[in-house]
Amino acid sequence: MAKRWDGRPYRRLCQEVRRRGDPCWLCGHDIDLTLDPRSPWSFTVEHLIPLSRGGDLLDPANARSAHRRCNSAKGNRVAPRTVGRASRRW
Repeated sequence: MAKRWDGRPYRRLCQEVRRRGDPCWLCGHDIDLTLDPRSPWSFTVEHLIPLSRGGDLLDPANARSAHRRCNSAKGNRVAPRTVGRASRRW
């Protein structure tokens, strides 16, 4: 079955996630819902398990609020990239 990004069920899921008003689950900062959708700090729906790795497009348990920039930086990794670098111990 083809995955549709523009279908009514997906738009409904996006509205539901947006309505919750959660902060970005990747960086923890609030999301300004009034920003232009093309802004790097605008709202997007991020999938915990990426679609390319078998995640379900329409599963509410797989959907989280994220900034467009944070979502893009995560890519198709399952776990978000950790902030900062671990120090090397000699």
